[in-house]
This record gives sequence, structure tokens and C-alpha cells, in this order.
Amino acid sequence: MSKSQPLITHLVELRGRLLWSLAAWLVASLICYGFAAQIYDFLVRPLAAAMNSAGPRRLIYTNLTEAFFTYIKVALCGGLFVTFPYILWQVWGFVAPGLLKNERKAFLPFLIATPLLFFIGAAFVYFLVMPAAWHFFLSFETTGMETALPIQLDAKVNEYLDLVLTLIFAFGLCFELPVLLALLARAGLITVETLRKGRRYAIVLIFAVAAVLTPPDILSQILLAVPLMALYEISILLIAYGPKPQPENPL
Repeated sequence: MSKSQPLITHLVELRGRLLWSLAAWLVASLICYGFAAQIYDFLVRPLAAAMNSAGPRRLIYTNLTEAFFTYIKVALCGGLFVTFPYILWQVWGFVAPGLLKNERKAFLPFLIATPLLFFIGAAFVYFLVMPAAWHFFLSFETTGMETALPIQLDAKVNEYLDLVLTLIFAFGLCFELPVLLALLARAGLITVETLRKGRRYAIVLIFAVAAVLTPPDILSQILLAVPLMALYEISILLIAYGPKPQPENPL
């Protein structure tokens, strides 16, 4: 472990790492803005695929600046998505010198697993949840033959983006459950026995979280709750059979 340093030295290092992270995010966002239309097109493809059977469709905006600021938001979120691993690496670079050698070896897998699980969660919601949810919501459209007036979706560009980003970040963060539970176990705050005995309460909590984070349909809630329950069981196995922390002489 490195020798102790004055607090001001740590604060200066922290400021430097925050500035580098902010700079990387801004640069990545500027680059993403050049591809904002393509990124938005990628995000809207599940909706376009669900609308194909209804003929030509569109997205609308009702405020003159709405589309511009939507592209700005796309660029900022895209930049954050791209630089997420780099920001985590900066956090690791700040924390690692204060850890023992065996602690650094123990926490390094979490550094790799965190962005990986987030990206898996984002891919899961994009390729599986969104197509199923959009088909469900579009099923409420009607024609003039079914109702006095047809009911048809004219989605707004900013509202659609907000919904998609909420789902992506919600699923990405929820898929971090194994990392969270493993860290709590290493800190001695929970045990395998605690997780096993609390399984029924965990299931209730998982469905409650799924109900809050997903659109108000049972299909989306199940599509989030089932993977979370699987990740909960995987976390129990990882904690039970994974490597245990070994005491080390700090000298």
C-alpha cells in the first residue's frame, strides 16, 4: 500500500481525474452529435419495426427547438455510454493506491463486470423488451371500422427518447445486481445464508422495482423481474463458491 499523503494531494488528484472524465465525456458527446441522427435512428428501429404492419408512420415534434435539443440529449447520453468504462477506470485509479495487493486483485473483476453487465442489460431491453412492449402498446390503436374515430399513435421525438433512455439505464443499472451483492458480501454486510433466507422478500422487492421502472404492462415487468431473479440466484452462487478474501500483511 502506498504511503499516506496529505489530504490536499488526494483532492488535487481527484479534481484532475474528474476533469479528465468530464473532458472525455464532452469529447465523446461532440463526436456522438455528429452521428446523432444515426443513433436516434438506431433507438427508434424497434418502434419502426412494430409499426411496419400499419403502413408509413412518423414521429413528430411540436416545438421548434424540440428536435435540436433531442439530438443534444442523444449526444450527451451517447457520450456517457461510450466513456462509462473510462470513467470507471479513473475511479479505480483513484481508489486502487489505497488498497492492499489482495484487495486490488479482488476488486479488479468488479471493475470489468460493471460495464459489461450494464451493456448486457441495455442490449436485453433493446432487443427483447422494447419490441415486445411496443407491440403491446400499439395493439390499442383502432381504425374507423372499430371506433367512431380511428385511434393512432403520433409519437413525439423527445418523449420517445426519454422513454427509451429510462428503460436502457434502468435495465443497465438493475443488471448490476450481482456486483452490488458481491461487494456487500465482501464488506461483511450480507452472507449467503442471508440471501437464501431472504429469497422470498427479494422476489417481492424485484417485482416492485420492475413495476416502477418499466412501462405499465405486465409483460415488461416480467421481462425485467425474471432476469433479476436469475441474477439474484447467480449472485448467491458467486458469493458461495467464489474466492474468499485473504488477510494480508500490509507491510
